[in-house]
Amino acid sequence: MTTRRPCIGVFDSGFGGLTVLKELVALIPDADYIYFGDTARLPYGSKSAETVAKYAVGAAHYLEEHGARMLVVACNTATALALDQIRAAAHIPVEGVVEPGAQRASVASKNRKVVVIGTEATVTSHAYLKALDARGVQAREKACPLLVPLVEEGWVEHPVTEQVARIYLNEAFANGFESADALVLGCTHYPLIKPLLHRVAPPHVTIVDSAESTAMVVSKVLGISPINVPESDERRQAPRLKFFATDSVEKFRRLGPRFLGHPIEDVVHVDLKE
Repeated sequence: MTTRRPCIGVFDSGFGGLTVLKELVALIPDADYIYFGDTARLPYGSKSAETVAKYAVGAAHYLEEHGARMLVVACNTATALALDQIRAAAHIPVEGVVEPGAQRASVASKNRKVVVIGTEATVTSHAYLKALDARGVQAREKACPLLVPLVEEGWVEHPVTEQVARIYLNEAFANGFESADALVLGCTHYPLIKPLLHRVAPPHVTIVDSAESTAMVVSKVLGISPINVPESDERRQAPRLKFFATDSVEKFRRLGPRFLGHPIEDVVHVDLKE
């Protein structure tokens, strides 16, 4: 008797959520995945919570209609501003990226002081601050608005990106937070510059990647044991993935592989009504 493969829907405002998809595929290779990037309406960070919720719920319904049996909101802004509304509207389990990241940081921090970096919208929502406070962890949030465009430009090892990151982290780990021993990547673009962040962060700091943390939580929710698949395994080379985007499919094919780690061929354009 064959076991039915789970189908996981992954939603993001654009490309960053592909870093979450990358971790999901690595941890749960025997699942099918549907990715929805709302690229026509990004960035979500400049929009109201009501608008973000409306867009996110529409995407959730689309993924559910196309076979998703679990939804991962791989967008920090949508998780921070609209997770409750998405869960209320969906008929399938929904997981965001904030709580898994906060939980992992709580375990990683020995002295209960954590720095969170993210976009302006995620930081303004204080979602990580609240999630960490609930776990008895003191947090400082730092908005790093220049990092996303630098990553999308492909400057992941550029001296300018390193200098910008160094300035942001020097400010974040100052004025009482010098002893903070965990850094949460509260934006799905940031895993692309993780090696750079390791260089510029204080040496005693553990970097917590919310994408990795979310994939671990999803595997537990589904009751699936993570599978160690050899690099040569064909499932690792060709996971069963479908991609939907609300803007240019050509742009998605061009930028997406930077985040996912391998080429993206089949992208379907979706025109969701307002």
